[in-house]
This record gives sequence, structure tokens and C-alpha cells, in this order.
Amino acid sequence: MGQILRDGRMHEKPFPARRAQVPAMTQTTMVPCIRCQVSGRVQGVYYRAATRRQAQALGLTGWVRNLPDGRVELVAMGDERRLHELRDWLWQGPPRAEVVAVECARAEHPPLPQFEVR
Repeated sequence: MGQILRDGRMHEKPFPARRAQVPAMTQTTMVPCIRCQVSGRVQGVYYRAATRRQAQALGLTGWVRNLPDGRVELVAMGDERRLHELRDWLWQGPPRAEVVAVECARAEHPPLPQFEVR
């Protein structure tokens, strides 16, 4: 089946489909991202709120949440050097925290507009 051209002639090959234009804000770009799990006395000591403040101060986006097993998990994305600074800070945490382990790995996650507590 062909397509009719403006001048009325029949074109036997269908026109190639046009690629949909994706708005710039929805295009995904690879931003350095890490997922960390922090163990120790990290729940009930304002660890999540302090992590959010630290991440925001470093210009990072992502989220932090409590896990049922007593650990805290977070995803952070942004500048590589700033991620390293956050990873170092996770060992310290807020004053009442007692961190015994920090496990971080590279991750893929859709970009987020801010850093939030979940």
C-alpha cells in the first residue's frame, strides 16, 4: 500500500516513520549514582534527616529510607567527587549514630529533582 503525494501521484514505498521528539527534561542522561546501606545504630538518631541535609549541602539528589532490618538505605546521584564526600560522611553520620558498616555500590536510577527522606 502506498502513500499519496501532494501532487496526487502514488508513492509505492511508505515514508519512514518520524522519530518522536522527547522533551529535554525527560531525556535520561547517565549521572553518577550510588546505592548505600548503612548498619549500626542508625535508626532513631536522625540519620535520615542528617543525610538529607548533607546530600543537599553537597548538591546531590536522591533519597534515604529506613529498612525493616534496622539499616538505612540511600541512593545518591551527582558529581563523582561529591558522592565520595557523602560516602565518607556516612561513616560519621549525626552525633548519636554509631555506624559499624557502610556498603556502597554503583547503581542506575532515574534522575531525581531533589534529595528526600522516604
